[in-house]
Amino acid sequence: MKKILLVCAAGMSTSMLVKKMRESAEVKGIEADINALPVTEAPKVIDEVDVVMLGPQVRYQLKTVEEMAKGRVPVKVIDMLLYGKMDGEAVLNDALASIK
Repeated sequence: MKKILLVCAAGMSTSMLVKKMRESAEVKGIEADINALPVTEAPKVIDEVDVVMLGPQVRYQLKTVEEMAKGRVPVKVIDMLLYGKMDGEAVLNDALASIK
């Protein structure tokens, strides 16, 4: 099972994206645990995930989140266009491609 964490500011729009990513994973038959948390909560679970995806609105936190991850997992910023379109399939594909 792949564990994907989306990091955001408050979680409203990111929660919608999580839902679409879960739906896409289900359609593709991919076992994935996908969740969203505010950046302040990320340190509690960062050691348990396979990839961290930052919402474009918190891209300025990239260095901070990379330091939390300590190089153990990839940390990426979600493409602004994909985020705006709530393209769960494309963001899921990007997350899965990032996992070593």
